[in-house]
Formats: sequence, C-alpha cells, structure tokens
Amino acid sequence: MGATATTGNKGKGVRSDCFITLELTDLGGIQLQVESKVAVMYGDTIRKEALEILDFFGIKNARLTIEDSGALSLVLAARIEAAIKKLIASEKNWLPALQEENRYATAKERNRFSRLYLPGNSPSLMINAGIHKPDGIILDLEDAVAPDKKDEARFLVRNALCGIDFYGAERMVRINQGERGIEDLDYLIPYNVNLILLPKCELPDQVHAVNKKIREIVSRHSLSVNPIWIMPIIESALGVINAYDIASCSGNIVALAIGLEDYTADLGTKRTAEGTESFFARSMVVNAARAAGIQPIDSVFSDVGDMEGLRQNVLRSKALGFDGMGCIHPRQIVVIHETFAPTPDEIEKAKKIVSAFHKAQEQGLGVVALGTKMIDPPVVKRALNTINLALKMNKLAENWRESYEQI
Repeated sequence: MGATATTGNKGKGVRSDCFITLELTDLGGIQLQVESKVAVMYGDTIRKEALEILDFFGIKNARLTIEDSGALSLVLAARIEAAIKKLIASEKNWLPALQEENRYATAKERNRFSRLYLPGNSPSLMINAGIHKPDGIILDLEDAVAPDKKDEARFLVRNALCGIDFYGAERMVRINQGERGIEDLDYLIPYNVNLILLPKCELPDQVHAVNKKIREIVSRHSLSVNPIWIMPIIESALGVINAYDIASCSGNIVALAIGLEDYTADLGTKRTAEGTESFFARSMVVNAARAAGIQPIDSVFSDVGDMEGLRQNVLRSKALGFDGMGCIHPRQIVVIHETFAPTPDEIEKAKKIVSAFHKAQEQGLGVVALGTKMIDPPVVKRALNTINLALKMNKLAENWRESYEQI
C-alpha cells in the first residue's frame, strides 16, 4: 500500500460536495472509481476532469475514488488538488476560470450593514449565498472549520473566490490566527478577495504582519490587484484597550468589528441579550472606529429563530453607533438591513437639514440654522447620506422581502 490522503465531506445531509480518497501506488497507471447518483449523466465529465488534474500534477500511478454528492467542477478540483498536495510537494495550482462578474473592487466607504458567515469547508452554503443580498459574504477559515480540515478548506475557498458568483457582495475571508492565518493569504490574495477579517486582533503588529505578507505576495506574483481591505475583529479585553491603536494603524483598514462570544469568555462572564456585560467594549470599539474614520461593526446574533430578538438587538446596536453586524443565517439579513436603514423620522429630519442648507446658500447666508440649531457641513453630509441610503433601501426592499419570505 502507498501513501493515502482523503479530503472533502460525505454522509447524510452532505450535498454539492464530494469525498476523495487518493492512494499513490506502483501498480502502473491510474485506477479511477466514481460513485455518484448522477454518474449516468455526469460520470464521464467527472472522470475526464479527475484524470486531467492528476496528469497536470504529474500523478501517473494512483488509485482515486470519488464519492460524489453533486459537487460543482470547482469543488471537485479543490478536493482532488488538496488530496494531491497532502501527498506531494507542488507549486502548481489547478484553478477554475475567474468569473468576469467577480472582478469587481469594493469601496472603502460602502455599506456594510450585513456580513454573512459561511463555513469555508461547506460548498453547499457558498453556491447560492449571493442571492440573499448580504453586503458581504465571509468565507470562514477560522472557527467554522475543524482543525483537521483547515488545509483543504483553503483550496475550496480559493476556488470559490474565482468561480462562484456572489452577486456583488463584498468577498471577505476570515483567516486563522497567527502564522496559519499568514499562510492562508497565499490562497486568497491572488484570487480576487476584497477584504480580510483578522480574528482576535489585540495589537497593531498583527495588522502590519498581514499587510507585509500581502505586499510580498503581490510583488512575488507581479499582481495588479484591486484594493484589499482589512477588518480587525476585537475579541478580548486587551484588544478592547488597544482598539484605537489597531483601528488607526493602517490606511487599508475599513472597519473595526467586535466578537462578543470570545470577548465575554475572556472576561469570564456570560453573554446576555441586554448586553450589559459588553457595553463598555462595544462603546470602546465604536469610539475607536469613529476616531479613526472607519466603520464600527457589531457582533452576530446567535438565535437564528428569534427575529424580534434580532430586531431589538439591531436597534440597540444602531443606538450605540454601529454601522452593521454579522449574521449566521440568510434569514437574518432582511431584518438587519431594514432595521439599520434610516427611520421615517430620520429621513424627514435629513430632508429638513438639506432644505435649510440649500435655502441658506440661495440667500447667500454664511450661517445655516434649523430652528435654534446651527448646521455645519458634516451635519449636511450625514443628512445627504441618510437620504441617499433611504432611496437605495427603498429600491431594494421589495426584492429583499420577496427573497426572504421563501427561506
């Protein structure tokens, strides 16, 4: 028996994936077995791609078994390549074609009301995630991936960045902690990622290490890449104390997030719906982000069945000054968007501010007032942003509601 590697997932409930068993042999040639419910229609295609990948990596003698549960080509390729690279060293990459619709850049100031977490080793959750219209999609390589699956998840996330249409959502990846996270970047930076989430960030040095690796990868591959943003996640008492230093340490930081599960664990307390135990930390993150001129982003709400609880949580989050939050199920997206959106009172006030500003300009007045309150340029800018945001939310609201009523 030669060296053997397995990758992928199988079993009850697994779909859009495959399980690969690859054994290097000295039997002479390739022995290939495909087990699939769709083998009659797609068996030849699966075999052809598998043989092409083996040949690409110089595998001449092997026994390959594919247990397919409806995997897309990019998933099959990621699973086979991961198995090969468990057994041999190779600098080659078998990549899907980069989708034209995935070449977009994202702006530093874009809306980030919602960011949907997806386990980085579960292709079934990635494939149609974009149709739910989150502002960002997070392919998670950290907590959502079992330790023994982290290496193979890198190949799947890389291929997803290239080959899955996310319908304009910001393509985010949460990397691992420490050196493993730095190594994750080799699978992300050349492949169309928009934003890197940096977990358990406690010091600016962690941000600097990520940016140093990004520059090294860009230089090594002679890449011409879109801006790659960073969102540090504050998840400890030390991180909270250093929040401003982290938020202000690099020009490509666009937001500062807080992760309350790990933060409350670090405090040695329980997370509650009221959030009394995290009020200080959340306020610190908001203030640090605002002082640094970036967006503050709140933690996830973990009860996916409690929509009213989620709505109340978003209202508290918005009142504290957050611009968005994470979510762990698509059904949470519409509630997050609608609740973070401007209220009728906020819209009406914004209209009055803008109207007063225009009247003052027409009359050549140097001072703008609304009632007894003076209006300065930042206030007018916020009012215009509120109106523009309301118009955008109005346009999208009908599509959101129609999508989520079916979930």
